[in-house]
Amino acid sequence: MISGKQKRYLRKEAHELESIFQVGKGGVVPTMITQLNDVLEARELIKVSILQNCDVPKEEVAELITSRTHAELVQIIGRTIILYKESKTKKQIILPS
Repeated sequence: MISGKQKRYLRKEAHELESIFQVGKGGVVPTMITQLNDVLEARELIKVSILQNCDVPKEEVAELITSRTHAELVQIIGRTIILYKESKTKKQIILPS
């Protein structure tokens, strides 16, 4: 679990990031979870966009992704989800204590 101070830091770091995943009409599928795990291991902090044609509410999409990838939900802004998961091998982000 990350603290409020750490979430603020991660939001600042994510500000310049582009969304690298999109959740569309198909919702969250197992292949997407596998790809998300790989990208989270490589980058630690990512943005995921939820398209207009997605039938699943954004909060539910965020819950599905975080529960299946074991990532931390940093923030939901509009239709964009910011996720953080500490890398086991390529640690790049040092969180404030």
